[in-house]
Amino acid sequence: MKSRRFGLLGLGHAVVTALVLKVRSREGARDFASLLFRALFRVETRGLENLPAAGERVVFAPNHVSLLDGPLMHAVLPVEAAFAVDTGIAKAWWAKPFMAMIDAYRLDPTNPLATKHLVNLVRSGRPLVIFPEGRLTVTGGVMKVYDGAAMVADRADAWIVPVRIEGAQRSTLSYMKPWQIKKSLFPKITVTFLPKVKLAVDPELRGRARRRAAGAALQDVMIEAMVINSTMDETLFEGLAAAWRNRDAGQPILEDPVSGKLSYRKLVIGSQVLAAKLKPMGRTGENVGVLLPNANAIAVTFFALQSLGRVPAMLNFTAGPQALVSACQAAQVKTVLTSRTFVEKGRLESLIEALQAKTHVVYLEDIRAEIGLLDKLSGLWAGARPRVARKADDPAVILFTSGSEGAPKGVVLSHRNILANAGQALARIDVNSADKVFNALPVFHSFGLTGGLMLPLLAGIPTYLYPSPLHYRIVPELVYQTNATILFGTDTFLAGYARAAHSYDFRSLRLVIAGAEAVKASTRETYHRRFGLRILEGYGVTETAPVLALNTPIANKPGTVGRLSPLMKARLEPVAGVPDGGRLFVSGPNVMLGYLRAERPGVLEPTPGGWHDTGDIVSIDAEGFITIKGRAKRFAKIAGEMVSLTVVEALANAAWPAADHAVVSIPDGRKGERLVLLTTEPNAAREPLAREARVKGVTELCVPAAFLPVERLPLLGTGKIDYVSAAAMAQAAFAAAADAA
Repeated sequence: MKSRRFGLLGLGHAVVTALVLKVRSREGARDFASLLFRALFRVETRGLENLPAAGERVVFAPNHVSLLDGPLMHAVLPVEAAFAVDTGIAKAWWAKPFMAMIDAYRLDPTNPLATKHLVNLVRSGRPLVIFPEGRLTVTGGVMKVYDGAAMVADRADAWIVPVRIEGAQRSTLSYMKPWQIKKSLFPKITVTFLPKVKLAVDPELRGRARRRAAGAALQDVMIEAMVINSTMDETLFEGLAAAWRNRDAGQPILEDPVSGKLSYRKLVIGSQVLAAKLKPMGRTGENVGVLLPNANAIAVTFFALQSLGRVPAMLNFTAGPQALVSACQAAQVKTVLTSRTFVEKGRLESLIEALQAKTHVVYLEDIRAEIGLLDKLSGLWAGARPRVARKADDPAVILFTSGSEGAPKGVVLSHRNILANAGQALARIDVNSADKVFNALPVFHSFGLTGGLMLPLLAGIPTYLYPSPLHYRIVPELVYQTNATILFGTDTFLAGYARAAHSYDFRSLRLVIAGAEAVKASTRETYHRRFGLRILEGYGVTETAPVLALNTPIANKPGTVGRLSPLMKARLEPVAGVPDGGRLFVSGPNVMLGYLRAERPGVLEPTPGGWHDTGDIVSIDAEGFITIKGRAKRFAKIAGEMVSLTVVEALANAAWPAADHAVVSIPDGRKGERLVLLTTEPNAAREPLAREARVKGVTELCVPAAFLPVERLPLLGTGKIDYVSAAAMAQAAFAAAADAA
């Protein structure tokens, strides 16, 4: 992007110039405003090459963050433009001097017919500046976009040039409060002109339908502009440092029930102190295992590794020993960081024993005991600068998911992937430092890492970390005690909290965001009836860091998982027997770098052409809302965790090798899905399978909840098991049993 930087000029110079000009003309007013903004706000203008050529029809659409925005646009625009000013603002006494110095036209967002004169103005070739939100933001994000602004551009067949104003929301002339954002008397302001676009509106639409479609299209343009302008070209540690500088509202940013509260300063400096102690234990770019619960320590450890340019491999401590060893093998993990207290309380000795046979296990308590005054001074000296420089497209973290045969795969996400995904989510939901996130989702899960840790840290939102989502009675009470406003969860967990919660426990919540498994109608109804809350359902996969789609307060359709995240593309490949959907492939800045597999340790398998096959069969309606119809891969989601049906069948084959077995999943009212083993073994029971799972180090989620003895398994003509018929048999059998009961 071209850049025009306004250097620091003396305020006295600006005043003297203004006196000479006496602001007798519009040109004088612009010169004075330009000098004033240069002197006070160090204004930087970017993207001037994106301005349309002279004579083209154009509407400039800036976000609206402060009372400075109008004069600021007048000062930085290199063309003489007209301004559409909201009637409410135009009547204010303080706006009248500015109105007298520009070519202003009043716009009433509640009167659609009032835009006709603006349409004619743009058709004549006059550039127009219009703030689509009408009012100043009070959240920091994009607020409601009025249809009238969109119809001006649509009817005039004009280009839209999105404009992002950043920094002015921190000034005293914004409506944001000091507890919402870090305020400054004269913050640095950046104005970015993004590439011109035409509104994507179906040419067949007319009347009210066209107006709504144009408004929705402009809303998308504004949201995408916010994501494009967000910072992705840096590392996670640099993103944390930027949040400390710009978003620290003077309150603790992290808290857990054991170690208490952490400010941005303590988090950054603590990470640097730990980084100095970890430095001799490896090299830049090395993958390091992290086996820790949701607590302040995991954030400090995560960013210590980021500062060193090493890659945290987040290990799932609920998986069996064999799965963890396989994960470490895939990622070539030589060192694992954990806590002795956590291991003892979690009774994870068998995991540690298995890991010690293949890796070097380091306890954080031992490192803490060695930290002295010089180490602390070193951390202070390092400050907010990472100790090792890395690039945005370098690996930042490794998360693990199940492969087609049940062996864990490492999902390698870059710094850009996570920063982009956080930016995509923040552009869709209105959050700021006045909120508080309650996160009990484990950080080894992508939902817990990005949604529950990285997103709030980057946005300046205080977060309460809790080590287990299974404590159904404790979590609601802590939500009440902490005055949390945002809760993340899966359907299973949210339903569990609702059963245990007092009707007043969720009084402070305003956003309940669900993912990882489908939200049942009964859960929605319970939250609406008992707590007056609606659940916003999203959809994500680890490979997209993870948010792929999300329902929002502005665009919500129950039964769907929302609309695709900004800057993402989707394509559907036909699936036999599914006439109104297909297999979903996605691409975008949040799609992973690739996989690591145990069969080829350390070898990154990139996504083909940047497109990821989700393995899900979905439909997408005319408004862009996604409905999941089913999964193409043979996996089940039990309480939000992926379970390979192939692994379950292997356990059954080991327990009863003389019999034939098929595992299917059917809907379950509490955990989303239930595993059913169809078997020709007449004495099949849970205990032999559970014993086999323990021997093989496989999670107990792989032990079926029900057994269905059959004389023979249904087969296809090819001799393969007919899983569709097997699932139908299981559903019919349990439906009959329920009716009989």
